Amino acid sequence: MPKFAVIGIDHGHIFDHVKGLLAEGWELAGHCPETSVPALLKTFENAYPDSPRTARSALFEDESIAVICTAAIPCDRAGIAMTAMRHGKDVISDKPGVTTFAQLAEIEKTISETGRIFSVCFTERFSVRSAEKAGKLVSEGAIGQVIQTLGTGPHRLGTGRPDWFFKHDAFGGILVDIGSHQIDQFLFYTGSETAEVATSSVGNFANRATPEFEDFGDLVLRSEKATGYIRVDWFTPDGLPTWGDGRLLILGTEGYIELRKYVDIAGRDGKDHLFLVNKTGVEYIDCSTEPKSYFHNFANDVRDRTETAMTQRHVLEVCRLSLEAQSKAATLARKD
Repeated sequence: MPKFAVIGIDHGHIFDHVKGLLAEGWELAGHCPETSVPALLKTFENAYPDSPRTARSALFEDESIAVICTAAIPCDRAGIAMTAMRHGKDVISDKPGVTTFAQLAEIEKTISETGRIFSVCFTERFSVRSAEKAGKLVSEGAIGQVIQTLGTGPHRLGTGRPDWFFKHDAFGGILVDIGSHQIDQFLFYTGSETAEVATSSVGNFANRATPEFEDFGDLVLRSEKATGYIRVDWFTPDGLPTWGDGRLLILGTEGYIELRKYVDIAGRDGKDHLFLVNKTGVEYIDCSTEPKSYFHNFANDVRDRTETAMTQRHVLEVCRLSLEAQSKAATLARKD
C-alpha cells in the first residue's frame, strides 16, 4: 500500500488531499503538527486519529513515503514542495503553489533536476463534479470549439482568519491565490497551452483595517484560441447559504455550458448544477453523482510516471499567469 504524509495544515483544502488519496487505497503515514491554525489541526487529528504526529524532517527522510501533501501558509508551500522533491517524493500542493516568480523558477528547476511530480490541486475544478462533467461535454464536442470562458470565484471572508491571511507576502495577492483556480479552468476548457494577461486589477474596498489585503480582483486572458474573463472577491453576503456562488460560463461555437457549482440561488437544492444549451435544445444535468478523477489519475501518475491528472507544463503556466496578472494589476481605489 503506497504511503503519503501531510506537512502544512493551515488551510482546510488539506482534507480534499487526504480524502482523495485514502479513497485510492493509500495510507496516511503521518502529519507534521506545525500549524498557524490550531483549531484546524485539532479537527484534522480528530478526523484521522491514527495518523501519528511526526516531525517534518522525519517525514522528508522516510523513504517509504511516496507523496507529501501540503496546505501550508501559501508563501511556504514551494519550499516544502522542493524539499520533498529533493527527497524523492511527489507533491500535491494546495493553491497557490507559488507566491513569487523566484519560487516559480526554483520549482521548475527542481522538477527538472529530480523528475518528481509537482501538482497543484485546483479544487474548484478537481473537487467539483459539475466541472468534471463539463470537461467531458467539451471533449465530446457538445458545444463546438470553446472560444470564451467567464469564471467567478466569490468567497465569504468570515471571521477568525489567521494573521498571515491578510499579509500580502504571505498569501501572494488575490489573483495569485484564488484567481489561480479560474486561470486553470480557462486553460483547461479552451485547450490553451499558454496565454497572455490582457489586463488585470485588484482592490481593497471594505477592509481598511488590513491594508495589505485585497478583497477584489479581475483579469482578462487571451490565447490564440480564446479569451477569458475572471472575477474573484471576498464579498459573499451573509444571506447566501454557502461560502460562494461560484459560476463558470463556457461559450462554444455551437452552444454554451453554465456551471452553478455550489448553489443555484432561489432554484434547485444542493450543488453541482450544469446547464447545457446547444442545437439540440436546453438540458439541465444534475452532476451530484459524477465521479471525480483527479486523485485516481494522480495515483496512477505516481506509479506509472505519467501526466494524466495534470501536466507539469500546465501547472507551471497557471502559476506564471497568476503571478503575471498580480504583478501588472492596476490598483482600484475606494471612494469614501
